[in-house]
Amino acid sequence: MQYRYPRTRQLRHPTRSAGFTLLEMLAVIVLIGIVGAIVVRQVGSSVDKGKYGAGKAQLTTLSQAIDSYALDNGSPPAQLLDLVAKPANANNWQGPYVKPSQLKDPWGHDFGYKYPGDHGNYDLIFYGQDGKPGGDGYSADVGNWQ
Repeated sequence: MQYRYPRTRQLRHPTRSAGFTLLEMLAVIVLIGIVGAIVVRQVGSSVDKGKYGAGKAQLTTLSQAIDSYALDNGSPPAQLLDLVAKPANANNWQGPYVKPSQLKDPWGHDFGYKYPGDHGNYDLIFYGQDGKPGGDGYSADVGNWQ
């Protein structure tokens, strides 16, 4: 007796291969783009908020370094670079009081400094995101006298 293999059925109508159409793929790409734009906007605003807070904290730290310099030398420095490198007129300089990178705010701008100051012995100003006097929001100025 001979073994016979069962007959395979032939499909009369071949089925479409499983997959996505071009229109479905484009719809998914557009949705991913929209979600990505929303996420980037939310994260970007959080980064600016964090940098602004860090700049205000850095203002306080820099102000303390200026006070330490004044205690050692009898008066605040003529310029902020005197906190990093000893000036000729500082006989009791105990520095460096700060690292050079601490003289820049989180956005890479210089802090404003005036000696003698209008609001106290010296004025130290964090100009915010725009790095310019004045502004609102994250570009608002913060001084050591506030």
